[in-house]
Amino acid sequence: MDQSQNQQLRALVRDVPNFPKPGILFRDLTPLMRDPNIWNLVIQDLAEKLESHSPELIVGIEARGFLVGIALASAMGKGFVPVRKPGKLPGSVIGIDYSLEYGSDRLEIQADALAAGQKVLIIDDLLATGGTAAACSALVAKVGAEVCGYGFIAELTDLSGRARLKENEPVEVLISY
Repeated sequence: MDQSQNQQLRALVRDVPNFPKPGILFRDLTPLMRDPNIWNLVIQDLAEKLESHSPELIVGIEARGFLVGIALASAMGKGFVPVRKPGKLPGSVIGIDYSLEYGSDRLEIQADALAAGQKVLIIDDLLATGGTAAACSALVAKVGAEVCGYGFIAELTDLSGRARLKENEPVEVLISY
């Protein structure tokens, strides 16, 4: 992605002050999805950045990670595996509890969704504090698969989310704030 394309993407991201609570500046990426040409550019650029990691599957984190992950999986010719909040997946699941800055949460994956040693990319729309992405990585490891990298449309660098991810699991981002 060249500088003018990066500026074009940044211009489309909407800043929403005081959402979801006072003092938070929410970076709304949904305007990127409204324009099919822009969305295609986003997915193609992300796919190009991530192809060298040689993933076998794409793992998307609920909920916006589904939107990015399914489109990316399609563009890369890979399968897609959802990681969801508790009680949303049928059949046997494996879960992991993790801490957030304001409490705790849980992620689950279907027990048979990944094979031991399988290389996966973890995808979400935005990297902020890194807690959910790190929990997803731990969940992938718990089922015996291997994280070969992460992909995000945007990153809030001042929140130091990369520091919570393993150094040997590379992070690719299109827009940094």
